[in-house]
Amino acid sequence: MTDTTSPGPDREQSERRIEADLRALTAESDWMARAFAEQNDLSANEFRALLFVMVAETAGAPLTAGDLRRSMGLSGAAITYLVERMAETGHLRREVDPSDRRKVILRYADHGMEVARGFFTRLGEHSHDAMAVLPDEDLEAAHRVFAALISAMQAYRAEMPSEIGTSTGTDAVSPG
Repeated sequence: MTDTTSPGPDREQSERRIEADLRALTAESDWMARAFAEQNDLSANEFRALLFVMVAETAGAPLTAGDLRRSMGLSGAAITYLVERMAETGHLRREVDPSDRRKVILRYADHGMEVARGFFTRLGEHSHDAMAVLPDEDLEAAHRVFAALISAMQAYRAEMPSEIGTSTGTDAVSPG
């Protein structure tokens, strides 16, 4: 059995192609995020907040406002403003944490789910169609690659200063 982690010309080329694919995927994701935000009168940070809440809920680890503040690198005042606006516009709702009634967790509100479904359902259909032609083994391998890349990005992020984005306070979030 060969060591698949030893760098060779083929492996290096594969890693470069995956890195290029990741950049292309990021660029497409950014375009869709901007389109969704524009169509729903959301700022970039409001969209990012929705994304963090969705990722956390999918992972079974819902966020508090403090968790969201740390994830986004915003000040407490900026997060308070952002959460208030998103609750008022029906994108997020606050829910008492059943395991600790002193905590409030953030969830997608029904309106937020409806607008997300309306925008992203067609993308889901395209994604399903694109992956339908791939064997299950390829999908499992792709999942492992994505997991490794996410882990690498999280490790790199953890090395960065924790105060990124908090130096100017509330100007990190613009009103609507």
